[in-house]
Amino acid sequence: MYGKKDWFFPDAELPPRGSNPDLPGHESIIMLNPNGEDAEVDIVLHWTDRAPSEPIRVRVGAGLVNCVRCMEPDGLLGVKVAVGEQYAIALHSSVPIVAQYGRLDMRSGPMAFYTTPGYCE
Repeated sequence: MYGKKDWFFPDAELPPRGSNPDLPGHESIIMLNPNGEDAEVDIVLHWTDRAPSEPIRVRVGAGLVNCVRCMEPDGLLGVKVAVGEQYAIALHSSVPIVAQYGRLDMRSGPMAFYTTPGYCE
């Protein structure tokens, strides 16, 4: 099996959407399951000023990718992240996966797109 079961992204911050409706600022948790068994992934958000969120369970089918958009109402199953709020993301998967964090920031003229594979075990 490829990947790891535990992933951590310590620098998350939901950017504003910006003024371009065709290319809105966003933040995503991208999970690839290259294996032959479905993955149940618990997402836990760690805040600067309060206890971590309850686990948010998402599924990544065998051989599939799941891109969770953090600003979409259904993305984090009802958990709200405020624009500009600093937080961290922890993933725990039932089977090994490959995970990446991405942020498209449209705040200052030209766009800035950040990606990172995070820390995994």
